[in-house]
Amino acid sequence: MDPASQDINLNSPNKGLDVDHSDNLSDVHVEGAVRNAANPLPPGLTEEEAQELRTELTKVEEEINTLRQVLSAKERHAIELKRKLGLSPLNELKQNLTKSWQDVQTSNAYKKTQETLSQAGQKTSAALTTVGSAISKKLGDMRNSATFKSFEDKMGNLKYKVVGPRGNEDSVGSPTDTTPTQENPPF
Repeated sequence: MDPASQDINLNSPNKGLDVDHSDNLSDVHVEGAVRNAANPLPPGLTEEEAQELRTELTKVEEEINTLRQVLSAKERHAIELKRKLGLSPLNELKQNLTKSWQDVQTSNAYKKTQETLSQAGQKTSAALTTVGSAISKKLGDMRNSATFKSFEDKMGNLKYKVVGPRGNEDSVGSPTDTTPTQENPPF
């Protein structure tokens, strides 16, 4: 068996069979393989070697095309199976995100971060409670101070001057009141 004519593709139906390619070598057409003055043979390569390389190139290109067709058929089959199972790209994305989130939640880094943030939240809450209590106490102290009482009296007097003796009744005149009273001068 001549090794040049033996099919070396292990997945080929012709593997190990002695195939005579001598009669069809002249019929093989490879793009750019036509020998002319613009396409001379590389140095050190005989016409017979070039023809063998062209034949091998043709075989490899045919195998590539076959593999592309097989891959395309397998992809179509996989899509059909997913469709029958009710798996859409959106469902797959949801499943991937759910699994990724579960993986993140079980990671040590996530657990440590969660614990740290929980402790920080508790400390922040305690600090805000303390600050709130301090502010509340200060406001209470300020309200009982003489300065605040004086300010409160002045505001009460201003309110009386603006609103008048009506007190807490309807303190704002209706929009139909066009004549200002002596008690409610316009600004």
